[in-house]
Amino acid sequence: MIKEVIVVEGKDDVAAVKRAVDAEIITTGGFGFPDDLMDRIKTAAEKRGVIIFTDPDFAGEKIRNIISKEVKNCKHAFLPRDKATKDGNIGIENATKEDIIEALKNARVESATERKEFTKSDLIRNGLIGNESASDRRDKLGRILGIGYCNSKQFFKRLNNYGITREEFEEGVRRIGY
Repeated sequence: MIKEVIVVEGKDDVAAVKRAVDAEIITTGGFGFPDDLMDRIKTAAEKRGVIIFTDPDFAGEKIRNIISKEVKNCKHAFLPRDKATKDGNIGIENATKEDIIEALKNARVESATERKEFTKSDLIRNGLIGNESASDRRDKLGRILGIGYCNSKQFFKRLNNYGITREEFEEGVRRIGY
């Protein structure tokens, strides 16, 4: 049983998560949030905590950002795009039970106060921006760190705001090689 309430986008995501874990789930229904949705998520966050687990696509990221701006101290679970894709369709509902469990296990809290642990120099020095393989390297490192794939600006923000330690970062970089 997962203590936190998991926030997903649709009913197919609910079914997939329920197959993987025993948890209470709130569905956003996409962008068209019902009027009381944010209040329900805030109440869940106060009482039990919330894990935002949206699809690894543009819409999922937009929904994640809307919720995390309104509700502080959410945990974020990420599923790599290839593990959420089936027949060209991207969504949590396409993931295996094991991949869903792994993503939820690696959920990280977004810090309310911005850290400055990592700099752009860390990204450049480790080939995460400014070269042809940077996107692939961010994808691999994002999987290892449990922060998902994103562009360089978002990756930089996640490194600093999701509690990644210098040791985790360096171990992850070592694992992907150069």
